[in-house]
Amino acid sequence: MPSARPSTADKRKTFRELHKSGCFVIPNPWNVGSARYLQGLGFKALATTSSGHAHSEGYPDGAQSMDEVLAHYRELAAATDIPLNADFENGFADDPDTVAENVTKCIATGVAGLSIEDSPQNPTPLYEFDAALARVKAARAAIDKVGGDVVFTARTEGFIRGRPDIDETIRRLKAFADAGADCLYSPGIKTREHIEATVKAVGGKAINFLNYGALGFTVSDLAGFGVRRISVGGTMARVAMDAFIKSATAIANEGKFDSFAGIMTNAELNKFFGDDRKNRP
Repeated sequence: MPSARPSTADKRKTFRELHKSGCFVIPNPWNVGSARYLQGLGFKALATTSSGHAHSEGYPDGAQSMDEVLAHYRELAAATDIPLNADFENGFADDPDTVAENVTKCIATGVAGLSIEDSPQNPTPLYEFDAALARVKAARAAIDKVGGDVVFTARTEGFIRGRPDIDETIRRLKAFADAGADCLYSPGIKTREHIEATVKAVGGKAINFLNYGALGFTVSDLAGFGVRRISVGGTMARVAMDAFIKSATAIANEGKFDSFAGIMTNAELNKFFGDDRKNRP
């Protein structure tokens, strides 16, 4: 008899344990196929990517509705046996009360963790400090009420929203940690000095580092800096889209199919996903 698939509670417990020590990579699939393949490679957890999924559906990042995003989380959580962290953007709301309501909806999809950003879905770079902190507190309270084992990641977006101020970043990370965030995240930082400063600032809580390009760091390097969790955001989705665009452009403009050389065969993918059926609902 095949072993029972892990429950949502099991996944949440596993995810929380992963944040207590060591360093792990949490890659970002953008659909069920990529999620199952990453699970098959032995990764211990996965994270959604707002940009990767949006682009796969023909949207720019941030343009999907909350209902579309929640449906995506529900699908990935049901399709995989390892914990899933939700890139829940800004919680799809500005005011703390609605953030709390939406976080409750996100938890109901079966995710093991979720993140909330301190930037709105408009050209304003960041919420004012007090407003950002109130939103973090509201998300924390919602999680405590309905899903206390869900790992809560609080993000400050200054380095990717035109406010690359390490002092303000650290100020916000400290405040978010004190407000109950389990994991802290400042996408866009890319130097050892800044990474180590954020690790030191949060008093032993987990730091997520976004390795969004060829920054020159290995997993061992980042573990040595004190990073607990490494994500890649939409980068792998862009790798796939970049290969697709280059191949399609060569066919359209040059009539050449050279990009097909050496690629994985249909039979190889069929074999993997055929073997993977035992892991499906």
